[in-house]
Amino acid sequence: MPDAAIRDRLALVLDLDDLVAAERLAKRLAPWFGVAKVGLELFSAAGPEAVTTLRAAGYRVFLDVKLHDIPTTVNHAARVLGALGASYLTLHASGGPAMLRAGVEGLASGADAADLPAPIALGVTVLTSEREAPAALFGERLVLAVEAGCGGFVCAATEVHHGKLIAPRLVAVVPGIRLAGDPVHDQGRPATPREAIDAGADLLVVGRTVTHADEPTAAAEAVHANITDGGAQTSATN
Repeated sequence: MPDAAIRDRLALVLDLDDLVAAERLAKRLAPWFGVAKVGLELFSAAGPEAVTTLRAAGYRVFLDVKLHDIPTTVNHAARVLGALGASYLTLHASGGPAMLRAGVEGLASGADAADLPAPIALGVTVLTSEREAPAALFGERLVLAVEAGCGGFVCAATEVHHGKLIAPRLVAVVPGIRLAGDPVHDQGRPATPREAIDAGADLLVVGRTVTHADEPTAAAEAVHANITDGGAQTSATN
């Protein structure tokens, strides 16, 4: 049986344009993942139903739409999204403190009005596809997220230690997770599950290394094994 504690720290990326297919994949992989990530593709295809459907399937939902606009617009959008029941919502930290604060407040008020548990606003610091971002940029954006009241931040595994020194109580979310030997695609700073955990990550975002594998369930098992066995695993995509 998959380790429940590990399962709760893994988010399954459902980058599909078909909600039926996404729900089918989510149910298949539910033993290994406790969080489902709904990104721009699935949310554009299915809208709010993507969140409610995956919640009904037993997942906590990570709504990764990276809000970035004027504070009023972000506040109103976050309030609507908070009322859907998402557990996490991403906001671009590059939008600045006023925008981040507006998103945090909107998200909380939307969930409260719907009598739902308080969700976590995640400040997106530097995209993991950015290979050559200035070294100081991560820290600058993380400080903005902290000051605005975000409950977590999104970063590469290599930045988690620095992030925890600045904001030890915030949830550290790491995308770009790959099993050893798997293609990195457009991820400029990938990490294995074990590397991310060892760096201090709280939530690992796992996509193509599992969803594009020939046997997704075997790949999901390999992700768990990589964490529990300290990295003694091989690629499950071939």
